[in-house]
Amino acid sequence: MNKEDTLLYLNNIDKDNKPKLLLHACCGPCTCGVYPQVSPYFDVTIMYYNPNIFPEEEYFKRLENLKILNKHWPFKLVECEYDESVYLCQVKGYEHLGEFSKRCEMCFRNRMEKAAKYAKENGYDIFTTTLSVSPYKNAQLLNEIGNELESKLNIRYLYSDFKKHEGYKESIRLSKEFGLYRQEYCGCRFSLQEKNNK
Repeated sequence: MNKEDTLLYLNNIDKDNKPKLLLHACCGPCTCGVYPQVSPYFDVTIMYYNPNIFPEEEYFKRLENLKILNKHWPFKLVECEYDESVYLCQVKGYEHLGEFSKRCEMCFRNRMEKAAKYAKENGYDIFTTTLSVSPYKNAQLLNEIGNELESKLNIRYLYSDFKKHEGYKESIRLSKEFGLYRQEYCGCRFSLQEKNNK
């Protein structure tokens, strides 16, 4: 869907019979900026699928943040298996590229496709990702990938740029309110090394 289609879709939702949304989430803080925007319109399930995250302890630290949020907000949480080799295989040949590169695009595509397939196979009406709430993520690229997956898999994609309308600022505020851990790098071993090099 494009922006106009999304607005039309949201305006026609029956809030007494909400569509089922599968929301791919990268972490708790980003979810803080997105869940309040989508929960009035959708019955939300959050899917935590992030094989890019390194090290393994970091992966589970971010998952724990979602579990903390789940004590405050009534979403269903789907936990996927952690296997960094899936990510490393996906970005093979692009490891040397920096953040905002083709390496990141391949990572986005892998996670969003997993979410789209899960949504399709499990009877969801629509899917999207929290990734666009970050000012460091390219919402246009994410929406292009989402629309490609919508066409390829025949599962509706929710166009988004969740950083707008104070989404990112709200993610910071709610993270502090809930006492969440806020990570200092995107997640993968390469972004961690780039952060350490700086």
